[in-house]
This record gives sequence, structure tokens and C-alpha cells, in this order.
Amino acid sequence: MTSANFSDELCSAGGLLGTKVFISLERGTVHVVSEDLELDEDVPEDIESGPYLALPDRIELGLGRELVMDFVRQQLPDEWHAVSAIFSRRGAYGRFKDLLDRKGKLQAWFDFEESEKEARLREWCAANGIQLT
Repeated sequence: MTSANFSDELCSAGGLLGTKVFISLERGTVHVVSEDLELDEDVPEDIESGPYLALPDRIELGLGRELVMDFVRQQLPDEWHAVSAIFSRRGAYGRFKDLLDRKGKLQAWFDFEESEKEARLREWCAANGIQLT
């Protein structure tokens, strides 16, 4: 079983456009590869073909609209249709956060999002034989 340090970076860096996060299955080290960002890290040459596992992005972990609707179901069920309408257009997250702020639920959303991100990433790691330390 591979061991890796748990960090917000595991999920958040993987969500950046053109950025992937890999875990070494041999050492448990984490490598961030980006097409757009200058990183100080030396990336192993065999990162795409060697003993590395690419972490899923936010969408693969269900941390997009699916997560929003889970939160709405639990915290704001009367706003289901309004939030569905918000997410039918561009700029949805800004409008969603404005709604949450007006309803006094913005911090609850941030707490829920962080908790779910960690839980889903831990679940993914367990399913892939990665023990978090």
C-alpha cells in the first residue's frame, strides 16, 4: 500500500486548468505537473508512464454541480429550483455564493465543501490502495 501526505494541494492543484497531480506508487511522493505554471519541482521523466497515479480532478470526485445540489438538498431545500436555475447559466458559482450570503449559509457551504472534498479524496485514495498519513 502506498502512503502519501494528505494536503489540500492534492485536490486543489488538480483542479487548475492544465495542471495534474500525481502520486508515486513507490515512494508516496506527490508531484504537480502544469502546462501553464512555472513550478520549482523537478518532474520525473516517466511521470505519465511510470509507477504514478494521477489524482482525479474536482469533477471526477463529484465536487462540482453535484456537490452544490447535495448541499442545497440538505441546507436549503426550498431553494432547489432557484439554484438549479442559477446553474443553468455561466457565472453560476458567484451567483450561488451571493444567494448563500443572503441566506446566511456561506460559511456552512465552505465547511460542507471542505469536508466533502476531504472525504471523497480519502475514499478515492482508499479505493486505490493509498494510505494517507
